[in-house]
Amino acid sequence: MNYKMIIYIMGQILRIVGICMLLPILVGAFYGEHHVIETFGIPASITLLTSFIITIKKPKNTAVFSMEGFISVSASWIAMSAIGALPFVISGEIPNYIDALFETVSGFTTTGSTILSDVEKMSRSVMFWRAFTHWLGGMGVLMFVLAVMSSNDVRTMHMMRAECPGPNVGRLVSKSSFSARILYGIYIVMTVAEIIVLMIFDMPLYDAVIHSFSSAGTGGFSMWNDSIGHYNNIFIEMTISIFVILFGINFNLYYYLIIKKFSLVFKNEELRTYLGIIASATIIIALSVMKQYSSAAESFRNSFFMVASTITSTGFAITDTGEWSVFAQTLLLLLMFIGSCAGSTGGGMKVARILIIIKTGIRELKYIVSPRAVATVKLDGKPVEKDIVRGASNYFILFMIIFSVSVLLISHDNFSIEENISAVTTCMNNIGYGVGRFSPSGNLGGLDSFSKIILCFDMLIGRLEIYPLIMLFASRKN
Repeated sequence: MNYKMIIYIMGQILRIVGICMLLPILVGAFYGEHHVIETFGIPASITLLTSFIITIKKPKNTAVFSMEGFISVSASWIAMSAIGALPFVISGEIPNYIDALFETVSGFTTTGSTILSDVEKMSRSVMFWRAFTHWLGGMGVLMFVLAVMSSNDVRTMHMMRAECPGPNVGRLVSKSSFSARILYGIYIVMTVAEIIVLMIFDMPLYDAVIHSFSSAGTGGFSMWNDSIGHYNNIFIEMTISIFVILFGINFNLYYYLIIKKFSLVFKNEELRTYLGIIASATIIIALSVMKQYSSAAESFRNSFFMVASTITSTGFAITDTGEWSVFAQTLLLLLMFIGSCAGSTGGGMKVARILIIIKTGIRELKYIVSPRAVATVKLDGKPVEKDIVRGASNYFILFMIIFSVSVLLISHDNFSIEENISAVTTCMNNIGYGVGRFSPSGNLGGLDSFSKIILCFDMLIGRLEIYPLIMLFASRKN
């Protein structure tokens, strides 16, 4: 195990986090917040100094294999969450460190679950940092590091594999670092585009930045207690709905559009399925809850927004789904598990992985009926590699084991079974809200510290897709 290289990589990531902590200082200075220097200056200084010390000398052995890649990523996410929680505590806006850690992990993992009952009391600088953690975690801090690295060896692929969501990771071009730059370039352009469009529809600049950061990371932190419903503006709602759907699409497809390989986009089975699920779920839910609204248009408006917000794991809300029919809430719960596309900023199990699992099940049924038949799992008309098929099945099994154990562990809090299941579901799939007291109108602040730590683990498991975090705690002989 190359521990020196693992520590060096962590130092590179912490440097980025430390630099990013300086941005809220500018925001606080603009709004005249006097506490901003100590709130962000102290943790930023500690982070940058630590980074400088552990990266001052690059290891001679720079080899990074799968194990090192997984451990580097998982350890870095834990470290940056632990450090990122300090501004909340120092400012006194979330004085309990476990609560602050939960809020920070929820931010970086783009979950959007909160322990706060009144987010509107937060200062502008802390509010900015809270939303900015979504933007950083959406594409991944490590991806940003790779974007500025000049390395072109295989170690970057092992790190990308550990942080990028989905059953498979590939490079857009021959250099992994250049691939990261392309993806981050697209990510930045789309974020700026959303800010501009929201401002066109009369959203103030600060509000537009906060909600665009949350949309880009498909996280869901808002600056208002009633989320996007605060604006009661159909143009703002539709803008955010469309953008979160776009951020839930595999970013590789945008690159294909740029280089004019349109056929690769139109033939993408995952994209077609993803958009088909959104359309179908919107229609079904709109018809199911139509009696609760004054018109069919209002029903479709609310349904489309909540379906888009749920399947992309964003977690914004314009209505309280706890008041919807049980059928509609159950369908939303299923969308939480499905999630968005692989290679996007969205959460969930990913549409590609679900397709592979379903097609694997169909193949097994065909084999039972006709043992001599040769059936392969195909995606986009091409056979899927056996390792990927096996990986998807194994991922589902591990997911359900961790899910079940987590539900059991938090059940001591004496919430209802439905609420416990929804709490774990929303955290493991990085959604942001559940049912009952955890619905869009509620929060997870009522859970005790032990349950919050379990759910922090679940959020990291969901964002890093199980294996990196397990590898961190797995024993290994040198």
